Amino acid sequence: MHLSPARSRTPSAGPRQVILRYAVLALLAALAFAGTSTGSARAADGDVTWTVRTAANGYGDDRSSFSYGVNPGSQVKDAMVVANHSKNTLTLALYAADGYTTEKGQLDLLTREKKSLGIGAWVRAGKESVRIAPGRTAEIPFTVAVPRNATPGDYVGGILTSLKQSDDTEGIAVDRRLGIRIELRVSGALKPTLAVEDLHVDHHGTANPFGQGDATVTYTLHNTGNALLSGTQKVTLTGPFGTLETHAGTIAAAPELLPGESWKVTVPVHDVTPALRLTARATVTPALTDAAGSTTSLKPVEATTTGWAIPWTLILLIAVLPAATTAAYLLRRRNRDRRKQREDARVRDAVEQALQDRTHGTQDTHDAQDTDDTQDARATRSLRGVLVVPPPEVG
Repeated sequence: MHLSPARSRTPSAGPRQVILRYAVLALLAALAFAGTSTGSARAADGDVTWTVRTAANGYGDDRSSFSYGVNPGSQVKDAMVVANHSKNTLTLALYAADGYTTEKGQLDLLTREKKSLGIGAWVRAGKESVRIAPGRTAEIPFTVAVPRNATPGDYVGGILTSLKQSDDTEGIAVDRRLGIRIELRVSGALKPTLAVEDLHVDHHGTANPFGQGDATVTYTLHNTGNALLSGTQKVTLTGPFGTLETHAGTIAAAPELLPGESWKVTVPVHDVTPALRLTARATVTPALTDAAGSTTSLKPVEATTTGWAIPWTLILLIAVLPAATTAAYLLRRRNRDRRKQREDARVRDAVEQALQDRTHGTQDTHDAQDTDDTQDARATRSLRGVLVVPPPEVG
């Protein structure tokens, strides 16, 4: 089990040293924890290499890790073999530490300066350090002493070899560690319990008023029992009354969580219909591994929550459409009224013009009649002085 190097920086590091330091740390991070039965740690220049493995004894000849079932107050004695593949003699520190799950879902062990309460406090190597000549091996005995008041359940940690190296020029101190995992199950009532907590769902809309969007479901897996648990996960979204069901894609299995540990999960869900109200359901099936390595699936646990999935674009369209229709109607009505007013004005002008023309025509007629009457009167007055002689009678 190759563990993440512990590092520290000296106060004398300058800007160039700091940049180089982070580059080296990035390289060392790539050599982080690997859960194998044996492993090797190699310096950057390749001059330091060593491996660790389980010792062959009554517990087995080729074990991937140390695993025990014990009673409170009992002891277990075992050994680890360390081999020096370097050209120089190695002096390695020996100690045990509690395990924890990293943000990447991998097991890591506490550094030596951090206090351990389980494996790290109960496991003691036969010596605090070991000196190994080039090409030689050393068997390191250790004892697991379980307190009488130990709580039943699972404990995980490891036994480690450590080599501290420093580079005063670059201001880097590196604690390169190599160890083997230790799993311990203290007898008593085993209560494997996994809870789904803080379940939330957030819907992300789309510009298409009739389209589907995406959602994000988040929750926390909390190992509330006393057993080491992993689990398979499933997330489903539904609309009102269980309609419009949408399943999330394949979700990676949760890592093994130690008792009391939590793991945050984020699940994207695609092609979700914005049905105003969404119900999110997270289903987790815990998996319990026994001392023989076989896995048993436990009763699934579920959690549900609701969240809004409002189709804002569609609502905006629905709100704007009547307003646009009303505005178009009012605009057409106003234009029609304007056309009617213009038509009425033309008719009124035409009528007025016609009336004016008629009035002018009547006046001209009256004037003409007056002229004729005057002429007739003048003619009559002219004839009043003329003697009219009747024609002679024919006999």
